[in-house]
Amino acid sequence: MSAATATKAAVQPPAVDGARRGVARAVAGVALALGVGGLLLLVLGADPLAFYVQVFDRGLFTWSGLQDVVVRMAPLLLIASGLVVAFRAGLWNIGGDGQFLVAAALVAGVAPSLAGTMPRALYLVVLLVLAAAAGAVWALVPALLKARYALNEVVTSLMMAFVGINFANLLVKGPFRSAKTLVPQTDVVGLDWMLPRLFGSRVHAGFVLAVLCAALVGVVLRETSFGLRLRVLGESPRAAAHAGLATGRLVVAAFMLSGALIGLGAGVEVLGVWGYVRADWNPAFGLPLFALVFLSRLRVAALVPLVAFYAVLSMGGHYAARRAGLPDDVVLMLVGVVLVTLTIAGVSFRGGVRS
Repeated sequence: MSAATATKAAVQPPAVDGARRGVARAVAGVALALGVGGLLLLVLGADPLAFYVQVFDRGLFTWSGLQDVVVRMAPLLLIASGLVVAFRAGLWNIGGDGQFLVAAALVAGVAPSLAGTMPRALYLVVLLVLAAAAGAVWALVPALLKARYALNEVVTSLMMAFVGINFANLLVKGPFRSAKTLVPQTDVVGLDWMLPRLFGSRVHAGFVLAVLCAALVGVVLRETSFGLRLRVLGESPRAAAHAGLATGRLVVAAFMLSGALIGLGAGVEVLGVWGYVRADWNPAFGLPLFALVFLSRLRVAALVPLVAFYAVLSMGGHYAARRAGLPDDVVLMLVGVVLVTLTIAGVSFRGGVRS
């Protein structure tokens, strides 16, 4: 190493240098994604520049669009935080859609009958606790099978997701079905019994709850002994067992906490946006969030801007697609391109650092 390089390394703190590399990696990935997406839009006969202007104008620079983005971020942050907990422990919680939909169906089915029976604050707390409990319980089966029998949680959580999606539909079409509509759905919760709006906007209190939960997850994983034990478990289950950690209990705790946060995301989405659940409804938030969680390297601080960018692209993209006369599938295509190119940029930058 030359004297100049050594001096620069001594003056430049590693944290600052790492932050700059992270920003450069993200900017390069986004630029590459927009370029590739622009070529695809040209093939489809759309003007890429006009399309992107509409995406970001609608998602960031209009009050209505900005509200839509913030509202969309609320469940995404909670689900992503749940995935961070599981992945930090080396567990693949692939069954998030089942945990989400079971919690959503239970909250939407129970909420109308509870409205008016208790104070609004208590009512909302009860329903959000119910949502978190439903998600945690639905994650319990793969957790126990992993902890006691070392069964692959990818398989068991996917199986539970399949069961959960169909169980949620059964609830909506059966005991929770509304008698007021022909379409199978739950009764609609009155606006007075949904999550309160902030400052007269469409943004609901669930966003604040999501940010607080994400921050709490970051602190717990980084600053507490529980977070340290999860990291040790995720790095090497054998080393964790050799160190005397109760690996089975940690697996169950991580899986259930992950499911609880995903279920809480469902409660926030139902009580903050919809007020009911229709049969066969499945927003399928999990798949793109897997990529975002790994791109953040399981760091909540890095996850928040990635979720925000995804929300802008998702909400603004649908508006831009309609204006350009394109199907909504083009938005999913662009999201996929962004995730792939961000991953490529991350690998390329890490390769440059190693060299």
